[in-house]
Amino acid sequence: MKPVQPLGEEKVFKDPVHNYIHVQDRLIWTLINTPEFQRLRRIRQLGTSYLTFHGAEHSRFSHSLGVYEITRRIISQFERGGYEDWPRDESLVALCAALLHDLGHGPFSHSIEEAFDMDHEEWTCRILLGDTEVNRVLEEAESGLAERVASVIRKDYEKKIVVNLVSSPLDADRMDYLLRDAYFTGVNYGTIDVDRILRMLRPHNGRVVVKESGMHAIEDYLMARYQMYWQVYFHPVTRSSDIVLRQIFRRAKELFDQGFEFKFLPYPLPALFEGNIQVHDYLLLDEALVQTAFMQWTREEDEILADVCHRFMQRRLYKYVETDLIDLETIDSIRNEFARVGLHPEYDLEIDFPTDLPYDVFRPGDPKKEKQILLLDRQNRIQEISEVSDIVRSISGIHRGRYHLYYPQDKLEKVIHQLSEEVAAIFENKINPPQMEFEI
Repeated sequence: MKPVQPLGEEKVFKDPVHNYIHVQDRLIWTLINTPEFQRLRRIRQLGTSYLTFHGAEHSRFSHSLGVYEITRRIISQFERGGYEDWPRDESLVALCAALLHDLGHGPFSHSIEEAFDMDHEEWTCRILLGDTEVNRVLEEAESGLAERVASVIRKDYEKKIVVNLVSSPLDADRMDYLLRDAYFTGVNYGTIDVDRILRMLRPHNGRVVVKESGMHAIEDYLMARYQMYWQVYFHPVTRSSDIVLRQIFRRAKELFDQGFEFKFLPYPLPALFEGNIQVHDYLLLDEALVQTAFMQWTREEDEILADVCHRFMQRRLYKYVETDLIDLETIDSIRNEFARVGLHPEYDLEIDFPTDLPYDVFRPGDPKKEKQILLLDRQNRIQEISEVSDIVRSISGIHRGRYHLYYPQDKLEKVIHQLSEEVAAIFENKINPPQMEFEI
């Protein structure tokens, strides 16, 4: 690779999580200033979580800078330590991949992926390899660099240790989003000792491993992930907003396919609905455009679309009841009853189970080595962390999650007396909560 061109003066970003983010390479600075990367300022990191945690307004832009900074610190430590297992000529590839790993996220991230069967990593690679400024910047630095960065994102890069830094159970991506999401949601679960973790990382036989003496910091990290998933990422109110959002996308696409004449349908939403959206159009999608459409759709003649858009924009979300077990026969019975009393069986009822979410809680003993966290003892022996840590084994054995039945409470209140006793009983305590009794 060509020699790195340093900036005349180091650039810094003031950051609430890492204090300062340091940019020393001209290529990194140029990539940050591409339109494709600047677009990430207009994509929230936590999707609809701002409707649950009002501080969660941080962007994919700030997260991507944070992932770059953690990766930079890890590489700097490896290089200072003179470890032979770290390939120095791969440093800039790793930094570029860390910075650009979320380039393909769309508005509301995982929700739009589920609605339109898209994958943000695939879109990241399409942007890296397409007719884009970020591609031109990479190729001007070195021919083939864009493909090398895309290969890291695809996880098929020949130097697996580079992939490890950006995508593994203990990577720069996860460390930054735990710290950043905890900070902006106002919770304490994600406050990991990142300095200790970074000091304990070592390159070893093509993998990033952890010195055995750093095991307790990794236990805290995995516990923080566990708590953040259940208290923030799996929060039932956030799930409700995700569900309403998916209902909007689903209904709008149904109407589009039926030839419905929208009063407002901004470009490039038609291409998104048709399923043939190209890179230059995809890059026009951001949350400002999508929310503008939602606000206009509150006045559409289709009652279902207008209703779900109004719910999302005004935060009139679906309520939910929890249940431990629900079978297909019961689900069919509920949907049939909803239809009988005038509710929409598909849009007025959603059944959700948290483990179906696009987050991967760490599972020990996974046969795929890239999904393991490895400890390095004083004799240079490798062990998977669950073989050593009682804490990791215990939290990994806990099965969490209950079925949630989401519904529009205002609509259900009007017709609950018309439902069969069996179906009404499922929702009765939420619609008509029992009165508290006090002994005097």
